[in-house]
Amino acid sequence: MSPRRPVRKRPARRSVEIPGDPRDPHGFHRAVTDWLEWLAAHNYSAVTVLDRSWYLAMFISWAELRGITGPRDVSLPVLEAYQRHVGLRRKSDGMPLAWSTQSKCLVPLRVFFAWCTRTRRILYNPASELVMPRQNHGLPKATLTHDEVEVVLAVCDTTTPIGLRDRVVLEVLYATAMRRGELVGLHLQDVDLTRNWLTLRQTKTRWDRVVPMGERAAAWLRRYLAEGRPELLCGPDPGLVFLAANGEQLGPKWLSSQVRHYVRAADLGKAGSCHLFRHTAATLMVERGADIRYVQELLGHRDLGSTHIYTRVAPERLAAIHAATHPGAVLATGREDIKAATDE
Repeated sequence: MSPRRPVRKRPARRSVEIPGDPRDPHGFHRAVTDWLEWLAAHNYSAVTVLDRSWYLAMFISWAELRGITGPRDVSLPVLEAYQRHVGLRRKSDGMPLAWSTQSKCLVPLRVFFAWCTRTRRILYNPASELVMPRQNHGLPKATLTHDEVEVVLAVCDTTTPIGLRDRVVLEVLYATAMRRGELVGLHLQDVDLTRNWLTLRQTKTRWDRVVPMGERAAAWLRRYLAEGRPELLCGPDPGLVFLAANGEQLGPKWLSSQVRHYVRAADLGKAGSCHLFRHTAATLMVERGADIRYVQELLGHRDLGSTHIYTRVAPERLAAIHAATHPGAVLATGREDIKAATDE
């Protein structure tokens, strides 16, 4: 099955207009603008600054509808009312926002009002006693088997530059378990085809790391760089490995949509996009006996606790260890065995 025609990529959101009156020295606009400049000056990533400005703008729009125009007007009951507003929001499918999404809406408020308190813009931090949503420790919604991955990979039409690029995207996601943001920002200078390594720079955790991609993904990447990428390049070369149809950088959300299309086209009865391959790679490695610390390094987790979820989604591995070590795991076949087991 050939992939759908590439959709024209929307321009990336590079800035957010902060609501409020810029002339008001005590208003939201002045305070948030100063805070965002402080974040940038203290080496926070551009993505972090953009995300926090987005969530602050949402809160300010909500607050101004209720006559609240500045940090001085905000109290704990106001923030709790906004928290209820966020908790009652529904997605297009009628489901509530996940706890992680709710936290993303609220965490910037806590950080912003703490900064306002430190800089003496307000005397009391109204967010200091705001109770955040309880975190769920659920398992990933789905993972693929190796055979299922092969089915998804086979959907790509590698006779076209777009199809070849998409096949290599899936191969690299599966081989390295990298995040989508790390993939779209991958530069040519960070590819080492001699050792089959990729260097991921200034990732989500702000740590550079080197990840292996194996011989197969490296072979597909060589073919794409020789045959597919030159066809996609138009205008000045941005130096990125993966290019959109217009020769520019791939958009993260567009990439998720494209990968989701291939998973759906494989007709496996499972859904997912870029993170599905990250979960799958980590789970299969743990099932095959990989030390969890090496999986942590591959995924780029700072905290080992974030990686331990993959020991919970590898039941085959746990079952094998259980059968080999638990004294009651094997069914006794003879009367002597049953008596021996009873005596124990």
